[in-house]
Amino acid sequence: MKEVNVYDFDNTIYDGETLADYFMYFARRDIKIWKYIPGLLVVAFKEKFNLFTVEEALKAFASFLEGYYVNVDNPSEYIADFWDKNEKKIKPWYSEIRRDDDIIVSGTLDFILDEIASRIGLKNTVTSSVNPETGKFERLCFLENKVRYFKERYPDVIIKNFYTDSMNDKAMMDISENVYLVKKHKITKIK
Repeated sequence: MKEVNVYDFDNTIYDGETLADYFMYFARRDIKIWKYIPGLLVVAFKEKFNLFTVEEALKAFASFLEGYYVNVDNPSEYIADFWDKNEKKIKPWYSEIRRDDDIIVSGTLDFILDEIASRIGLKNTVTSSVNPETGKFERLCFLENKVRYFKERYPDVIIKNFYTDSMNDKAMMDISENVYLVKKHKITKIK
Protein backbone atom coordinates (compact mmCIF):
# COMPACT_ATOMS: atom_id res chain seq x y z
CA MET A 1 0.00 0.00 0.00
CA LYS A 2 1.09 3.52 -0.76
CA GLU A 3 1.94 5.89 2.11
CA VAL A 4 0.74 9.50 1.79
CA ASN A 5 0.63 12.76 3.70
CA VAL A 6 -2.87 14.06 4.38
CA TYR A 7 -3.79 17.59 5.40
CA ASP A 8 -6.82 19.34 6.73
CA PHE A 9 -7.14 22.67 4.91
CA ASP A 10 -8.72 25.40 7.05
CA ASN A 11 -6.38 26.70 9.76
CA THR A 12 -3.89 24.00 8.80
CA ILE A 13 -2.32 24.91 5.47
CA TYR A 14 -4.70 27.86 4.97
CA ASP A 15 -4.49 30.62 7.57
CA GLY A 16 -8.19 31.00 8.32
CA GLU A 17 -11.58 29.49 7.61
CA THR A 18 -12.22 29.38 3.87
CA LEU A 19 -16.00 29.51 4.12
CA ALA A 20 -15.84 32.49 6.50
CA ASP A 21 -13.46 34.31 4.14
CA TYR A 22 -15.65 33.43 1.15
CA PHE A 23 -18.69 34.67 3.05
CA MET A 24 -16.94 37.96 3.85
CA TYR A 25 -15.87 38.26 0.21
CA PHE A 26 -19.56 38.25 -0.74
CA ALA A 27 -20.60 40.38 2.25
CA ARG A 28 -18.68 43.28 0.73
CA ARG A 29 -20.54 42.84 -2.55
CA ASP A 30 -24.10 41.89 -1.61
CA ILE A 31 -26.11 43.12 1.38
CA LYS A 32 -28.54 40.15 1.12
CA ILE A 33 -25.92 37.85 2.59
CA TRP A 34 -25.97 39.68 5.94
CA LYS A 35 -29.14 37.93 7.12
CA TYR A 36 -27.13 34.68 7.36
CA ILE A 37 -24.46 36.11 9.68
CA PRO A 38 -26.07 35.19 13.04
CA GLY A 39 -26.52 31.53 12.08
CA LEU A 40 -23.03 31.22 10.67
CA LEU A 41 -21.51 32.83 13.77
CA VAL A 42 -23.21 30.18 15.91
CA VAL A 43 -21.76 27.50 13.61
CA ALA A 44 -18.26 28.98 13.92
CA PHE A 45 -18.51 29.11 17.72
CA LYS A 46 -19.79 25.54 18.01
CA GLU A 47 -17.13 24.24 15.63
CA LYS A 48 -14.36 25.99 17.55
CA PHE A 49 -15.39 24.16 20.73
CA ASN A 50 -16.37 20.84 19.10
CA LEU A 51 -19.99 21.24 20.20
CA PHE A 52 -22.01 19.86 17.33
CA THR A 53 -22.66 16.82 15.18
CA VAL A 54 -22.56 16.23 11.43
CA GLU A 55 -26.36 16.50 11.35
CA GLU A 56 -26.27 19.89 13.11
CA ALA A 57 -23.59 21.11 10.70
CA LEU A 58 -25.73 20.06 7.72
CA LYS A 59 -28.69 21.99 9.09
CA ALA A 60 -26.62 25.05 9.98
CA PHE A 61 -25.09 25.46 6.53
CA ALA A 62 -28.27 24.50 4.66
CA SER A 63 -30.04 27.83 5.10
CA PHE A 64 -27.09 29.75 3.67
CA LEU A 65 -26.52 27.37 0.77
CA GLU A 66 -30.18 26.88 -0.11
CA GLY A 67 -31.19 30.48 0.48
CA TYR A 68 -28.23 32.41 -0.88
CA TYR A 69 -25.70 30.35 -2.82
CA VAL A 70 -28.20 28.98 -5.35
CA ASN A 71 -29.27 32.52 -6.21
CA VAL A 72 -25.78 33.83 -7.01
CA ASP A 73 -25.30 34.25 -10.75
CA ASN A 74 -22.21 32.33 -11.88
CA PRO A 75 -20.59 31.69 -8.47
CA SER A 76 -17.61 30.04 -10.18
CA GLU A 77 -16.81 33.37 -11.81
CA TYR A 78 -16.06 34.78 -8.34
CA ILE A 79 -13.80 31.92 -7.26
CA ALA A 80 -10.72 33.04 -9.22
CA ASP A 81 -11.03 36.58 -7.84
CA PHE A 82 -11.54 35.23 -4.32
CA TRP A 83 -8.32 33.19 -4.57
CA ASP A 84 -6.43 36.07 -6.19
CA LYS A 85 -7.10 37.92 -2.93
CA ASN A 86 -6.63 34.98 -0.52
CA GLU A 87 -3.95 32.71 -2.01
CA LYS A 88 -1.39 34.57 0.12
CA LYS A 89 -2.98 32.89 3.17
CA ILE A 90 -1.50 29.51 2.24
CA LYS A 91 1.07 29.00 4.98
CA PRO A 92 4.68 29.11 3.74
CA TRP A 93 5.71 25.91 5.54
CA TYR A 94 3.41 23.88 3.33
CA SER A 95 5.32 24.66 0.12
CA GLU A 96 8.50 23.42 1.83
CA ILE A 97 7.11 19.92 2.45
CA ARG A 98 4.47 19.61 -0.29
CA ARG A 99 4.49 16.43 -2.35
CA ASP A 100 2.64 15.72 -5.58
CA ASP A 101 0.70 12.89 -3.96
CA ASP A 102 -0.51 14.93 -0.95
CA ILE A 103 -4.20 14.64 -0.15
CA ILE A 104 -6.38 17.40 1.28
CA VAL A 105 -9.35 16.21 3.36
CA SER A 106 -11.54 19.19 4.15
CA GLY A 107 -15.04 20.30 4.95
CA THR A 108 -14.47 23.15 2.48
CA LEU A 109 -16.76 23.00 -0.53
CA ASP A 110 -15.30 21.49 -3.69
CA PHE A 111 -16.14 24.45 -5.93
CA ILE A 112 -14.09 26.69 -3.62
CA LEU A 113 -11.18 24.34 -2.92
CA ASP A 114 -10.65 23.02 -6.47
CA GLU A 115 -9.29 26.36 -7.72
CA ILE A 116 -6.65 26.76 -5.02
CA ALA A 117 -5.71 23.07 -5.18
CA SER A 118 -4.98 23.53 -8.87
CA ARG A 119 -2.95 26.68 -8.21
CA ILE A 120 -0.70 24.99 -5.66
CA GLY A 121 -0.35 21.78 -7.66
CA LEU A 122 -2.60 19.42 -5.70
CA LYS A 123 -4.56 16.78 -7.58
CA ASN A 124 -6.00 14.86 -4.64
CA THR A 125 -8.82 16.27 -2.54
CA VAL A 126 -11.71 14.95 -0.49
CA THR A 127 -14.15 17.79 0.09
CA SER A 128 -17.73 18.68 0.84
CA SER A 129 -20.00 19.09 -2.15
CA VAL A 130 -23.36 20.75 -2.79
CA ASN A 131 -25.79 20.51 -5.65
CA PRO A 132 -25.41 23.86 -7.46
CA GLU A 133 -29.10 23.97 -8.38
CA THR A 134 -30.61 23.14 -4.99
CA GLY A 135 -27.82 24.11 -2.58
CA LYS A 136 -28.34 20.78 -0.78
CA PHE A 137 -25.31 18.87 0.44
CA GLU A 138 -24.36 15.85 -1.60
CA ARG A 139 -21.42 15.21 0.72
CA LEU A 140 -20.42 16.84 4.03
CA CYS A 141 -16.79 16.00 4.73
CA PHE A 142 -16.79 16.86 8.42
CA LEU A 143 -15.95 15.07 11.70
CA GLU A 144 -16.22 11.28 11.30
CA ASN A 145 -17.47 11.68 7.71
CA LYS A 146 -13.92 12.64 6.71
CA VAL A 147 -12.79 9.05 7.30
CA ARG A 148 -15.73 7.59 5.38
CA TYR A 149 -15.19 9.74 2.29
CA PHE A 150 -11.41 9.38 2.47
CA LYS A 151 -11.63 5.58 2.52
CA GLU A 152 -14.17 5.58 -0.31
CA ARG A 153 -11.88 7.61 -2.52
CA TYR A 154 -8.50 6.22 -1.41
CA PRO A 155 -9.09 2.67 -0.14
CA ASP A 156 -5.54 1.48 -0.76
CA VAL A 157 -3.43 4.11 0.96
CA ILE A 158 -1.90 4.45 4.39
CA ILE A 159 -1.82 7.87 6.03
CA LYS A 160 1.81 8.24 7.04
CA ASN A 161 1.44 11.82 8.31
CA PHE A 162 -1.75 13.72 9.07
CA TYR A 163 -1.72 17.48 9.71
CA THR A 164 -4.64 19.29 11.34
CA ASP A 165 -5.43 22.26 13.53
CA SER A 166 -8.25 20.65 15.48
CA MET A 167 -9.25 17.74 17.67
CA ASN A 168 -12.44 17.74 15.57
CA ASP A 169 -10.32 15.54 13.28
CA LYS A 170 -9.92 12.80 15.91
CA ALA A 171 -11.38 10.19 13.54
CA MET A 172 -8.70 10.99 10.94
CA MET A 173 -6.03 10.97 13.64
CA ASP A 174 -7.07 7.48 14.64
CA ILE A 175 -6.32 6.06 11.18
CA SER A 176 -2.99 7.90 10.77
CA GLU A 177 0.48 6.68 11.73
CA ASN A 178 1.76 10.14 12.71
CA VAL A 179 -0.30 13.19 13.63
CA TYR A 180 0.81 16.82 13.68
CA LEU A 181 -1.18 19.60 15.32
CA VAL A 182 -0.80 22.94 13.53
CA LYS A 183 -1.30 26.21 15.40
CA LYS A 184 -0.58 29.14 13.09
CA HIS A 185 3.00 28.38 11.96
CA LYS A 186 3.90 25.99 14.79
CA ILE A 187 3.70 22.26 14.04
CA THR A 188 3.75 19.80 16.95
CA LYS A 189 3.83 16.02 16.63
CA ILE A 190 1.11 14.59 18.90
CA LYS A 191 1.13 10.96 17.74
